[in-house]
Amino acid sequence: MYDYIIAGGGPAGCCLANRLSEDADARVLLLEAGDPDSHPYFRMPGGFAKLTGARGTWGYETVPQKGLDGKRVWYPQGKVMGGGTSINAQVYTRGHPADFDEWANECGCQGWAFADILPYYRKLEDNPRFVDEFHGQGGPFQVSDPVPHPLTLVYVRAAQQAGIPYNHDFNGAVQEGIGVYQVTNRDGKRSSGASAYLYPARGRKNLTVKSRAMATRILFEGKRAVGVEWVERGSSALQSAVCEREVIVTAGAVGSPKLLMLSGVGRGPELKEVGIDTVHSLEGVGRNFHDHMDIFAINECSGDYSFDVYKSLPMQVWAGLQYLMFRSGPIASNLCDGGGFWYADPDARSPDIQFHFLPGSGLEVGVEKIRNGVTSNSAFLRPRSRGSVKLQSADPAQPPLIDPNYWGDAYDREISIKAFRWVREIMRQSAFEPYLKGEFLPGPDVQTDDEIAAYACKFAKTDYHPVGACKMGVDDMAVVGTDLKVHGLENVRVCDSSVMPRVNSSNTAAPTLMIAEKAADHILGKI
Repeated sequence: MYDYIIAGGGPAGCCLANRLSEDADARVLLLEAGDPDSHPYFRMPGGFAKLTGARGTWGYETVPQKGLDGKRVWYPQGKVMGGGTSINAQVYTRGHPADFDEWANECGCQGWAFADILPYYRKLEDNPRFVDEFHGQGGPFQVSDPVPHPLTLVYVRAAQQAGIPYNHDFNGAVQEGIGVYQVTNRDGKRSSGASAYLYPARGRKNLTVKSRAMATRILFEGKRAVGVEWVERGSSALQSAVCEREVIVTAGAVGSPKLLMLSGVGRGPELKEVGIDTVHSLEGVGRNFHDHMDIFAINECSGDYSFDVYKSLPMQVWAGLQYLMFRSGPIASNLCDGGGFWYADPDARSPDIQFHFLPGSGLEVGVEKIRNGVTSNSAFLRPRSRGSVKLQSADPAQPPLIDPNYWGDAYDREISIKAFRWVREIMRQSAFEPYLKGEFLPGPDVQTDDEIAAYACKFAKTDYHPVGACKMGVDDMAVVGTDLKVHGLENVRVCDSSVMPRVNSSNTAAPTLMIAEKAADHILGKI
């Protein structure tokens, strides 16, 4: 018997496991389908290059994307303790204040305006550089200033030559500009939801943590959640536990709507199609799914300037020695330390595109690897397209049908292409002349909008920021209220990126932890 059962050991689940178990009288169970984050790749910042494939992920891909000529997009979702924060590129950004003000003022999410959520950002953060109204010190999530790669500094200069001003703090008073990202690692070690929140709490006698345990169904008595059923890896036997207070769903942008639907919560006709009885009809479950899509360019270096120099065996050995002895070199880097925010649409209310610069090639699945190159990413931050997460089977082991509906809206296509043109504008500046031969992908023959679109249909990828399929709000398609309780049900909440009504205009790791920190206060009756 538990007081709380948390289904999903991603960043939100780890945060809630810590916060709820601070009460020594509260019995907490955390279930995670993936492994513990014990493999060295999950601890090393540079492990990101090894973690966008099958290791530590569910191995998902999207359904054919109509807006991308039927392309299936590889879709990494964390299947490891710490979830996405154990496999991501550790870029620490939080979004624009207007994102959260729109949640409150346009999406019916009162209490989630920027002024409301800023205290939670400050609470979760341990920032060594800033002491101001926007930042916190002493929180569990460790932030640091990376030692930027030399080509990252070239990139920052080039972007300024292209007309984008320098920004020293993307999470401060102004978001727009170019610069070096703060990152969620320190002293050569990744800071994840697991290391920041779960490790400090795992000695508590009132906290039970089960890895390799996949939640398969929420147990209901009428409309009241009373427990969770799960299966442990290597066994076909179902196990279950009951709880006295709440079931908290933190299975992520894809996993949370999936678990609700497996439990009979969703659109009745669709559940019936896969043989699941409806416990509670809720139209919005699995809808409003959306994501940032990335179009990248690869430029070839004129010498051994990028991280690609470490591809040879002797240099890999040297990289390992650098890391072991000095906590420096590529393994100590998040491999993506430069970028920023700017405008593709001059009428945008705030920056609508984001750049990530990687001083290497082939560092992510689906990105071409060349002998020596650099990769420049661009993403449209506020897509209008909306897709879905659906079940293809009542079998929990079967992957869901994931459809971010990339470029389902023509405006998304237009702005994505403009964003990519900014990538090219930066890379052609004089700062790069001593270091680059020219553009390898898509190459100089690709110039028109249609040619760029055709290139994207072959090479576009996720920017790893899916949200929205259990959206918060008060309209007919909302799944949870502003306290994150599922509409029409008792004792069950969803607390992760799936509740975002609109994706924030940046990376999503920090906002997910912010949601969990605020959710903890709701659950504990502090707000």
